[in-house]
Amino acid sequence: MRLAVDGRVAGCHGAPQPQAGRKPCAPVRVAPSSGIKPRSAAVCRCSAGGSSGVGGPASQSQQPSSAAVPAAPPADGALAEGGANPLEEAFATSTGLVDAVQQDEAEIDFLGESTEGNLHLHLVDSLRKGKVGVINVFGMQQLDDIYDLPLAKLKAATQSVLDVLDVPESFPDGNPQRAIYCSRTLNLRSIKAIGYDMDYTLIHYDVNAWEGRAYEYGLETLRQQGVPVDGLRFDPDLVIRGLIMDKEYGNLIKVDRFGLVKRAMHGTRMLNWQEIRELYGREVVNLRNEGRWVFLNTLFSVSEAVMYMQLVDRLDLGMFQVGAGNISYQALYGMVSKALYRTHVEGKLKAEIIQAPERYVELDPEMAQTLLDQRDSGKQLLLITNSDYEYTNKMMSFAYDPFLPSGMRWRDLFDMVIVMARKPDFFNYNMSLYEVVTPDGLMRPVLGACKGGLYCGGSARMVEKALGVEGDDLLYVGDHIYTDAALAKINFRWRTALIIRELELEIDALARGRPHRDALKELMMKKELIGDVFNQLRLSRQRWVHGHTANASFEDEEGINETLAQLLMVMEHLDDRIGPALERDGEHFNKRWGYLSRAGLNDKSQLNRQIEKYADIYTSRVSNFLRYTPYSYFRSPSQSLAHDRNLTRYYERTYLKKQQQQQAAAAAAAAAGSGAVAGAVGGNGAHSNGSSSNGSSSGNGFSVSINVGSNGYAYDPDDPDSDPEHEQDVV
Repeated sequence: MRLAVDGRVAGCHGAPQPQAGRKPCAPVRVAPSSGIKPRSAAVCRCSAGGSSGVGGPASQSQQPSSAAVPAAPPADGALAEGGANPLEEAFATSTGLVDAVQQDEAEIDFLGESTEGNLHLHLVDSLRKGKVGVINVFGMQQLDDIYDLPLAKLKAATQSVLDVLDVPESFPDGNPQRAIYCSRTLNLRSIKAIGYDMDYTLIHYDVNAWEGRAYEYGLETLRQQGVPVDGLRFDPDLVIRGLIMDKEYGNLIKVDRFGLVKRAMHGTRMLNWQEIRELYGREVVNLRNEGRWVFLNTLFSVSEAVMYMQLVDRLDLGMFQVGAGNISYQALYGMVSKALYRTHVEGKLKAEIIQAPERYVELDPEMAQTLLDQRDSGKQLLLITNSDYEYTNKMMSFAYDPFLPSGMRWRDLFDMVIVMARKPDFFNYNMSLYEVVTPDGLMRPVLGACKGGLYCGGSARMVEKALGVEGDDLLYVGDHIYTDAALAKINFRWRTALIIRELELEIDALARGRPHRDALKELMMKKELIGDVFNQLRLSRQRWVHGHTANASFEDEEGINETLAQLLMVMEHLDDRIGPALERDGEHFNKRWGYLSRAGLNDKSQLNRQIEKYADIYTSRVSNFLRYTPYSYFRSPSQSLAHDRNLTRYYERTYLKKQQQQQAAAAAAAAAGSGAVAGAVGGNGAHSNGSSSNGSSSGNGFSVSINVGSNGYAYDPDDPDSDPEHEQDVV
């Protein structure tokens, strides 16, 4: 099957097709010719007289003359160590040689990204000298046709090609829950290495199963210490990621991007607006104060927060008899944190998961193909996890081996694996490095890491040295904002991607809650309109009372006062509906806390602020990269600013109307000119209505000329919209 330039599938009469079962040809080196700029590259032998790609088959006369000589075959294991052979992406066409941009040739594009890894076309001599080439793609015949090609037509043409390739539509037309969202422009082609965390990144867990079991182990530890935990049950809806525990007051709070508290819960009871104001009215939450605040960075924090808030209730009821004296909320958090820490460190939970991974792991068959595509594109892959080797091996084998090609195991995907990395210290210090040398996890100390190795500990600096990459050559993908994203970006300038599993539920909830938000915004707009009139009347009354104005409309003071009272009553009536509606906003995601990414009606949550600050891109799962390919260029959208919203009306009445008036005036002048010529031919040289040749008007009317440069337009003093801002110079 061949893909034609218009997106249709060409029949068997097209380019010669490879025989069934034929192995891909070996790369060969192309000798420089007079038609192609000299450069070492490689093409496949079978492409010399066959299909030239999307552009269709090329005739023999169009092929650049070149003498192909076999290149030395790569050494055994070369592809496994270094990823895909870069020569595989070089090919010759009638237009010229196409190859990948190497590091020494890379430039910085207009968005500030490196062009390394982009494909580059070296034109043949005839085209470089200005000879017009033939374009036959998406209905275009000349290169300049792209400027006039309607966007809708281009979109339909490109989608027809994607349909043939069986590629789903991309966001926003496709599934937004599986989209990759960009905070900072990222050229994935220039990324040389991609590092992955494992838990909640490469391995997706059933949150209720995993965190529920961790919760039970934590309760058992506390029970042995005499803590009153009988009757407690895990409630996953009690908390969401991105909340903050206040260890001083025993509260759980949700703050906006400025650190202002928007919702709060003491124990398991939600606080009202007045209580929040009394506790946090003058408080700006600073996450650097780790002695008081605990930010729920990851889904691993869910069980800890649920247990702590439930025990705050029991502490308030005086049910604690642990040790001597009263226990503070701070001390209670310490007990809960240690209990959950022991659950993870002692390995009880992970030992249970290893025995029955199907109960805890959500399999994603597309994950394996995603990593294969990235590896085959030439990128080095590495796994950096805090889990031990036995657990890592069992989980990765369960989640990946069944979906890999025959004879391939999960280890074959990665150029380096680091277990027990001890993040965040991995990004802060140069720690001892050990090599895992036996299947049961026996280790020996080593001085440095090498590609293809399996290690324990070490540091990010060692990884850069071993792989020959640094800074923004490397993309790290994880689920923890602090240990996976913030430190990698702050300390090493790595590019970062954040996996937010709940994003799929969040997007669905935002869509379901759209009617509610629209109705709520309409209520807010009604209050704003009425409030504007109310405030203006109040100010005018104030001026009249103090004798600063003699406004005749205030002769009936009693009537004005009555109007103010009624407007006030209407606004209070609106508040009766707005308040509860605000509390229900986001209930499709969580009835207590609302949306993950929002705080209040119009602002971003602290979690969303952290995501934008530390994650270049974010998405719900690693397999979402499959749709975008390893060559995608992620561009951040235009950021909305407070002062650039609602400018459509201003543009229409200020600039669009002016442009329309200028066009109308030009058309009228052209028509008048043709009429004058016709009159002169007929022998009538007089101006109608006695108007003078300088264009000034006569009679009782008058006109004002607006100085707008070479073209003017008529200003109608009876139409205030013709000069809404009154900023033009009147001459």
